[in-house]
Amino acid sequence: VFLNIRIGLFFMDHEIIKTNIDKAKEMLEEGGDWDRRNRLKVYEGLYAMSVRDLKKCANLFLDAISTFTSYELMDYVTFVQYTVHISILALDRSDLHKKVIKGSEILEVLHQIPQVNQYLFSLYNTQYAEFFQCLGKVEQELKEDRYMAPHYAFYVREMKIKAYAQLLESYRSLTLKYMAESFGVTEDYMDSELCRFIANGRLHAKIDKVGGIVITNRPDSKNAQYQTCIKQGDLLLNRVQKLSRVINI
Repeated sequence: VFLNIRIGLFFMDHEIIKTNIDKAKEMLEEGGDWDRRNRLKVYEGLYAMSVRDLKKCANLFLDAISTFTSYELMDYVTFVQYTVHISILALDRSDLHKKVIKGSEILEVLHQIPQVNQYLFSLYNTQYAEFFQCLGKVEQELKEDRYMAPHYAFYVREMKIKAYAQLLESYRSLTLKYMAESFGVTEDYMDSELCRFIANGRLHAKIDKVGGIVITNRPDSKNAQYQTCIKQGDLLLNRVQKLSRVINI
């Protein structure tokens, strides 16, 4: 079964991979040792990464980090590198601290891959200019990666949004110049980036172009729930009215 999944991963045949992962799960439910269970987590995580299900991938990889034995797929250092790259994007700050920053198995290996160590801690320690440089190197690596190459542009875009949002969370407003200096880029570049992400609804902020100020407007969850409730109420009323017309006829 594992051989079939490897063949599926090689040719990126989704049907073979899904069928054999389901088959492996059924076999393990009937009875299987911990080694096979942990190997399946790595296989399933790798497939999740290749189809951009990064949250699932991060959870599966982190579960298998202390019991990794799937050397037929990759070596342990590469596995840790994948785990860190995916976890930085998929996990929120508190989970990242608990599962990655404080993870002894991960920290042990990070000494062998200083560029990944620098990438992880530059974002966590809010050293954004350094983080941007590291992200550029990660982008080049992902372009050549077998599983992440189709998703490198998505990954880089989401990491930029995460970094911008992390900085904006700390302030009610800040100057465009300060943001540009923090990330080590020009004001024009920062302006165009923020405009794009704000227009797409990915960042909750607005830009005062005259004053050169970025003002954050955090979403009010209660207000959003209220608006959703009104919309759903309107839909329900419309359906009830349509139904009453049908019954009357």
